[in-house]
Amino acid sequence: RLNRRANQLAHKLREQGVGPDVRVGLAAERSLEMIVGLLAILKAGGAYVPLDPDYPQDRLSFLMRDSGIGLLLTQAGVLERLPVPANVQSLLIDAALDGYSADNPINRTTPDNLAYVIYTSGSTGQPKGTLLAHHNLMRLFAATDEWFGFNEQDVWALFHSFAFDFSVWEIFGALLHGGRLVIVPRETSRSPDDFHALLAEQQVTVLNQTPSAFKQLMHVACERDQKLALRSVIFGGEALDVTSLTPWFERFGDQTPQLVNMYGITETTVHVSYRPITRADTQHPASPIGEAIPDLSWYVLDADFNPVAQGCSGELHIGHAGLARGYHNRAALTAERFVPDPFSADGGRLYRTGDLARYRAAGVIDYAGRIDHQVKIRGFRIELGEIEARLQAQPGVREVIVLALDTASGPQLAAYLVPSDPAQDAPALRETLRTGLKTHLPDYMVPTHFVLLDAMPLTANGKLDRKALPTPDASQLQAQYVAPQGE
Repeated sequence: RLNRRANQLAHKLREQGVGPDVRVGLAAERSLEMIVGLLAILKAGGAYVPLDPDYPQDRLSFLMRDSGIGLLLTQAGVLERLPVPANVQSLLIDAALDGYSADNPINRTTPDNLAYVIYTSGSTGQPKGTLLAHHNLMRLFAATDEWFGFNEQDVWALFHSFAFDFSVWEIFGALLHGGRLVIVPRETSRSPDDFHALLAEQQVTVLNQTPSAFKQLMHVACERDQKLALRSVIFGGEALDVTSLTPWFERFGDQTPQLVNMYGITETTVHVSYRPITRADTQHPASPIGEAIPDLSWYVLDADFNPVAQGCSGELHIGHAGLARGYHNRAALTAERFVPDPFSADGGRLYRTGDLARYRAAGVIDYAGRIDHQVKIRGFRIELGEIEARLQAQPGVREVIVLALDTASGPQLAAYLVPSDPAQDAPALRETLRTGLKTHLPDYMVPTHFVLLDAMPLTANGKLDRKALPTPDASQLQAQYVAPQGE
């Protein structure tokens, strides 16, 4: 049924002029129709541009203009709330297709033709569209097959928005291996309790999560008796603090499911590396990202493009098979981020990730944060991840993130945390954490503010929503805690 509907729609799209490298907008709710539309665009030879209907109107308007789409594939209920430009034609996914063939269209694409264009946030404030070809996607699964052995027995959960590139791995991981894809309703993806129930009911075997989303699911799973069918849990999208997984390992062990950390970025096709995580990793606060996928190369380089020594940090650069064409209509930015590979004899390119990494030992690389997340406090350059690791190790802390805030008196550190016990006395916990940090860290690395939250705010992609974190008030300043006296 899926293939039949996608084929009929693909023939109609061909009639509308869709072919190789033609970008087609796709705006649909999480549903079978979304997958039908996506496959139809690819079968017609085009490249899909995902437009999440839940995005703000001004962002959707920008994406439709910037991507240069001439055709938008959507649903009736979605179309009525979209700011569609006058020069963009709209076509409903469930339009009458009775007169169109259900046979597979003759293939007109090559591996180098575009498959999709995904927009990510840009440092200038405007999103940038990353251009990914068919070969990028196909080689990703071929190069990682030996590690995972995905097959037709697997059940995948489509947890993420299809405008986030983790969804590419989820959708095609299921379809290319003949598995089953469970489309998670948006409301369910926002409720760890409901999502856990769905995982158990649908017997999902392959789960992909950002660490922020998994932390919330983990605490539900550790409290429930329902048995899950998971065989692989794959982390991506954010840095993984391995110490945060301690409750999971204590409850489920580290054999089944296998937990895997896969560092990656949109510009290098979802995933770059592979690192199985075990209980032993929790003894070393870090974010190990493992080894590069076999058809990729990577280097940790200083500002002069020299490899850094073991134990030193540098910018991570990625080369070879997974690199995107570049950014749509951003020639200068493409030239800045996709640079000639000085270590390649065949004229290859490297992608400058903007991420810090360090060689811990031969073949072992740790993620060390974003270059632009390094901050200076009182003249000292610090890495916020070091403070987070110390706080995460405290028994009273379930989740934590540390930010540097610009204030009238200069930059200050704020620790946002979810307590292990919601009934914990807040002033006492703040003082305990402050005292604990001061035994390990210099004064300038001890946060000025400790903000207690019920839960970490997440974006639609399951990442931590830093912009939604509240501004600390005077009550969260680290004043000295005075214990109660008498009765």
